[in-house]
Amino acid sequence: MTTHPPRLSIVLPARNEAGAVGQTVARIRGLYPEAEIIVVNDGSTDATAAVAAQAGAQVISKPYGMGNGAAIKTGARAAQGEVLVFMDADGQHDPADIPRLLAKLDEGYDMAVGARGDGSQASVGRGLANGLYNRLASWMTNHPVRDLTSGFRAARADKFLEFIHLLPNGFSYPTTSTMAFFRSAYPVAYVPIVAARRVGTSHIRPLRDGVRFLLIIFKIATLYSPLKLFAPVAAGFTLLGLGWYGYTYATEGRFTNMSALLLSAGVIVFLIGLISEQITNLTYKRDG
Repeated sequence: MTTHPPRLSIVLPARNEAGAVGQTVARIRGLYPEAEIIVVNDGSTDATAAVAAQAGAQVISKPYGMGNGAAIKTGARAAQGEVLVFMDADGQHDPADIPRLLAKLDEGYDMAVGARGDGSQASVGRGLANGLYNRLASWMTNHPVRDLTSGFRAARADKFLEFIHLLPNGFSYPTTSTMAFFRSAYPVAYVPIVAARRVGTSHIRPLRDGVRFLLIIFKIATLYSPLKLFAPVAAGFTLLGLGWYGYTYATEGRFTNMSALLLSAGVIVFLIGLISEQITNLTYKRDG
């Protein structure tokens, strides 16, 4: 006898979250008794796995920490549901908001993201950084992006698995998945949520992750539409080259090496952007 897989799978990446994961799983189980709840234990050194299993979750344990994105990929591959919900195990995300995300999928969206308000940001710096990412992503996609880095989201499993090979092993899987959905014309909705203060110690390190977040800005552009990043830079080099040539011709009557260097840089940057655009198109090309 063949059984139909559960419609809903809820994936929680967890690393040293013994203080919150049990309560989170129990609350989810109370809302969705039939749902598949998968906790991916990412090399925890505390009782995360035992607490999650006792609360009723299916636990997949990694022998060492591989990163938040790696845990998400592991859970998504193991999930049997037609709809995937991803949320943190540290108590920040309220399981009571899951029905609101699922309601958006019922309306025809392929992904629904929990968008945190200003009061939900962990710090002023994080809030400013997220605001910058949101504005950049909105410009790239020509769609309003309300929270690019939120890890609380629901998506149709078949659509999400199309891009699983693109997801990084680190913390920027929300950025990559969001931009991939927009790039492939899969509709994305945003649902306002309030994120609580996490239980336990954050795994984010300001210096290390500050550099990482800066790289995310460039990744957003190159992931979605590289020419939108490279074309303005190429135009800037070209204008500088022409301006410098005009100045040196007027004052010295000659074409200088600096003008040639700047103009060449403009052409090279544009060509790199053009090649990157073609690679992006091939990356998102679908068979059939």
